[in-house]
Amino acid sequence: MSLSARSVRQRYSLHYVLACLVVLTIGTGLAQDDIEREGYFEVRSATTEVREGVHTLDARLQLVLSSEALAALESGVTLTIELQMQAIRVRRWLVDDAVAELAVRYELEYRPLSQRYNVRNLNSGEQDSFATLYSALNSLGRVQGLPVIDDALFDPNRKYRFRLRAMLNTQQYPATLRLLFFWRGQWQLQSEWFEWSLER
Repeated sequence: MSLSARSVRQRYSLHYVLACLVVLTIGTGLAQDDIEREGYFEVRSATTEVREGVHTLDARLQLVLSSEALAALESGVTLTIELQMQAIRVRRWLVDDAVAELAVRYELEYRPLSQRYNVRNLNSGEQDSFATLYSALNSLGRVQGLPVIDDALFDPNRKYRFRLRAMLNTQQYPATLRLLFFWRGQWQLQSEWFEWSLER
């Protein structure tokens, strides 16, 4: 790579980081001017059932963005909300063993020109548009009939349990910005694991 090309890339990366820092600064200012909202993610319920040999997930989530995440979203930062699910084999004398893991990622973005919120499933590519943030988050929080795990993975003579959690994923941002997010509590949005047994 030539020196000039390298300097252009470095300048672009610096501008990207500075732009994100400006967004964070704006978000902090807005949070201080208004009532600061901490935000939280919660899995309120989750169940699975077998349909045509595949376990499908129904879940209800409560997704509340912090003031800082909300300000970043409305300033043009795309947020990634991730659902993480595990199937765990229950063992009597040994530590329980995770036999399958799944991550379903959704992108949430605000389009200022249309004043609409777009939600895109990064796994399937499906996309929806909503007039309000409330309706977008409400849609994200209603998981219905999501195919998750093939039933052939489970031994009918063993016991299993599932667990699910939701989190705000910041892995798509540059390393410098991820380090900043690590020290800012308002970006640590992650629910507790919600667990239930596999019923046959």
